[in-house]
Amino acid sequence: MKRIVSHLSFQVLLAILLGVLTGIFFPGFAPTAKLISQTFINMINMLIPPIIFFTIVLGIAHMGDMRKVGRVGGKALLYFELITTFAIAIGVVVANVLQPGSGVAVTVTDTAQVEKYTTSAGGINWGEFIAHIVPHNLFASFAEGDILQILFFAILFGFGLNRMGEAGASLLVTFDKISKVFFHIMKLVMLLAPVGAFGGMAFTVGTYGLETLLPMGKLMLAVYLTMALFIFGVLNLLCYIYKFSIWQYLKFIREEILIVLGTSSSESVLPSMMTKMERFGCSKSVVGLVIPTGYSFNLDGTSIYLSMATLFLAQVYHIPLSLGQQLTIIGVLMITSKGAAGVTGSGFIVLASTLSALQVIPVESIAILLGVDRFMSEARAITNMIGNGIATVVIAKSENEFSEVAYQAAINPANNLDLIEAEPAGIGKSEHYS
Repeated sequence: MKRIVSHLSFQVLLAILLGVLTGIFFPGFAPTAKLISQTFINMINMLIPPIIFFTIVLGIAHMGDMRKVGRVGGKALLYFELITTFAIAIGVVVANVLQPGSGVAVTVTDTAQVEKYTTSAGGINWGEFIAHIVPHNLFASFAEGDILQILFFAILFGFGLNRMGEAGASLLVTFDKISKVFFHIMKLVMLLAPVGAFGGMAFTVGTYGLETLLPMGKLMLAVYLTMALFIFGVLNLLCYIYKFSIWQYLKFIREEILIVLGTSSSESVLPSMMTKMERFGCSKSVVGLVIPTGYSFNLDGTSIYLSMATLFLAQVYHIPLSLGQQLTIIGVLMITSKGAAGVTGSGFIVLASTLSALQVIPVESIAILLGVDRFMSEARAITNMIGNGIATVVIAKSENEFSEVAYQAAINPANNLDLIEAEPAGIGKSEHYS
């Protein structure tokens, strides 16, 4: 019993339950709960820039062949586009079959909040989005935690360090030590995960109330069902093709799943997911390139939600959409979904921009989703996180940068205690991979 109580998964699950009860019976605690949750997420965000930077730099510097870096990056982007397109298509099909918007009464109340999202959506310029990847001020990029800009600079820095050869060996040793310091800090911060999950759930339930779920129950059920179908259908098929178990993978990252469930943010587990994927068998260089990039370009859960929400609003307002218009929705979402980050609320901005581009469904209609969006953000964030981890394994296996020894140690810890205590797989040692 003592062993179960001391386990982080149990603590987070208990904290989520307490958060729900607190939100129901003490809704006035919601503002304080938000501060608690936000403080935990801020502590994680504080560590994300340096961890991403050092992981990528060390991975690339040790990789040797820079053509391999380009190949891994190209494979990752192609994979992201294909899988998110599948996710969007599945969302469209299920929304057509289940018709979650049929019979829903329209009650638009919070127009002021909608205006905030539509203003942000109107400001999205996709040329500027691409140009924004190149930082104009490196220190500002780290201060603001801009993942894509940090990723871009880290790749260049790793390339420069790689070209130095033996002359850069001492700097590599220093970077490796600093990187380990940040990961040790991350372990300490993760001890507070139950507190962060409690605050996040208490704020959500206390602010929006469980009663808001009833009118939108059909949409929520459809969204959760579709994401389960995507995970255990599409992603499970990928796992089967690349010969690893999705069930073992989900069991291995169960703590991260629960933390995301409580905080509604996949970024709250970004550093720990990087560590877990190395322990799962992926090389440090692949993890460093795929995971951070995936947080902006591989948003499977967000893509599903956006496609279903678009058709849901069309059904609510009795707007018939032809096959051509639905294919247009898929095409538009293939582009607009890439503008969503892993932070709660950004999906609304992308949804508003999508509706603006379609000019068929009124943008103001997103107001009816405000009450339940927070309850669906957990599903989006969890699906995004699961998808990014599987993408990392797929790319690592395709590059022979996956250690079966580390994988077996990860899924059978009781039989491989000596391997579990060893260094995470692939810290710049490509000779570990066959």
